[in-house]
Amino acid sequence: MNYETKRDVLVDAVDALADAQASGGNVGHQDANLFMGEYEKALPDDLPVIPKEVGEYIKRQKDDLLTEQLFVIFLTIQYNINIDNPPDLKAENWIIDHSDTFARAWLDGYEIDNKS
Repeated sequence: MNYETKRDVLVDAVDALADAQASGGNVGHQDANLFMGEYEKALPDDLPVIPKEVGEYIKRQKDDLLTEQLFVIFLTIQYNINIDNPPDLKAENWIIDHSDTFARAWLDGYEIDNKS
């Protein structure tokens, strides 16, 4: 997975433009198209920060073909249905208390809180 953020791509583009100007060169359409392609693939700058246990929970659930959909995760936690995976109460309690952040992390990616 590419962990480059949109800001990282912007910084690279500005650096390339500055280098080109300093050397008397130019950044053309081909270069701009390359940066725009990288920008499209880059992660958002404001990824949610989640505990390590929740990151492991997301990875484990996404690897399980039966629970690859977000609504199944919320149903599983709500009704305490864990068919193949034992409950991870610390992660599940965090998910219940931070459901919006969890949904963003599931869909957009996330960063791990190193303090947790």
